[in-house]
Amino acid sequence: MGKLPSDIQSLMIKRSDFPAGFTWGVATSSFQIEGAGQQDGRGPSIWDTFCEEPDRIADQSNGLVACDHYNRLEADLDLIASLGVTAYRFSVAWSRVQPLGHGPWNEAGFAFYERLLVGLQKRGIEAYLTLYHWDLPQALQEQGGWNNREICQHFCDYACEVVRRFGDRVQTVCTHNEPWVVSILGHETGIFAPGIKDRKVAYQVGHHLLLSHGMALKAIRDMGFRKPLGIVLNQSPIYPASDAPEDVAKARLDDGIVVRWYMDPLFKGAYPADVLAWLGDDAPSVQAGDMALIAQPLDFMGVNYYTRNFSCASETWDAAKPGNPLTEMGWEIYPPGLTELLCRLHKDYTLPAIYITENGGAFKDPVVDGRVDDRDRVAYLHDHIQATLHAIEKGVDVRGYFVWSLMDNFEWASGYEKRFGIVHVDYTTLRRTPKQSALWYQSLLKG
Repeated sequence: MGKLPSDIQSLMIKRSDFPAGFTWGVATSSFQIEGAGQQDGRGPSIWDTFCEEPDRIADQSNGLVACDHYNRLEADLDLIASLGVTAYRFSVAWSRVQPLGHGPWNEAGFAFYERLLVGLQKRGIEAYLTLYHWDLPQALQEQGGWNNREICQHFCDYACEVVRRFGDRVQTVCTHNEPWVVSILGHETGIFAPGIKDRKVAYQVGHHLLLSHGMALKAIRDMGFRKPLGIVLNQSPIYPASDAPEDVAKARLDDGIVVRWYMDPLFKGAYPADVLAWLGDDAPSVQAGDMALIAQPLDFMGVNYYTRNFSCASETWDAAKPGNPLTEMGWEIYPPGLTELLCRLHKDYTLPAIYITENGGAFKDPVVDGRVDDRDRVAYLHDHIQATLHAIEKGVDVRGYFVWSLMDNFEWASGYEKRFGIVHVDYTTLRRTPKQSALWYQSLLKG
């Protein structure tokens, strides 16, 4: 891949600082990289529909080609292997293997994931499979999507079929990635697919996501599957913008909305009372037995961390105010927040094993003379990996770390304008160019 500059070489924590068997990986998701949107029987997803609507995506792009990973699989697997990672986190596109979200299975779609899993196995890379990373079959959305309780059984059936076919070749299975995003950004603010703006719908959707998770875990275990099962949550520590009582109260509520709304039902069997009171008539409809299903024991929990948040009762918080650098997403770079978050969760809940399932930053990444000198990302990754180590030293059972992401890709509502990859993708030629961050990560992993 090339040679690291001396100043980047000096930024080097050691792999040996981490526990033996610690998992090192890279992560992607199906819609963001696969492309082949109309190939081999794949059905449309809500993100295909969302991309067709005017002004939904910043650059008016779509995921029909994306990184064309579907057609460049072997080369991409070689790329992953060259990094020296022990694991690859990816998601299955529901509409690729079951175009309507119920009914007939698409064997051509399953064949792609078969090739992926065989390829990982040949290269000695463990597969960390995510069942749902936001790309709901459009046919299910037309029946009410996640707001329709019937979807929970459809998801459960889909989950069981994927595990039945591939369970022997995966290391772990995750049900959902970031249900907060699906619920709030997809159904309350409407800036993500399916673009609905209704708070009551959003919280019912959130309940159905958690319920489908619990139903799937129970059904998969009833099949005799004994490998680790879990869920991935996006989490941030949330601080009051000042000591003013109204800011302190707002921070507590925001913590309830982002963190406790998902952690409490999963680990304590109930939604937080303060958020329920705040929702009033918009609180979700919960049937008898739902909370017990949601609270199925977890073998692991994934934490996706990017930044911290501040709550201000009177105005919108400016992420630049603390004086730390920002990523291209406008997110403050604050590595200690990861340590603080993990230690807080460890204190407040009886946790299973933890994986940092996503962590990374978007930066301007020009290619100059065939190279991408992204030392801002190198520093970001180094400092967050170090923050992970600090949490381990404080007693948190963190088992692995996954860089987001393997390569530049379709960044949802931002289209192709924001680049998170440690591998650069030229969207005209689809050429892959490992960035300095890829070389740094490779050096870390190869000791």
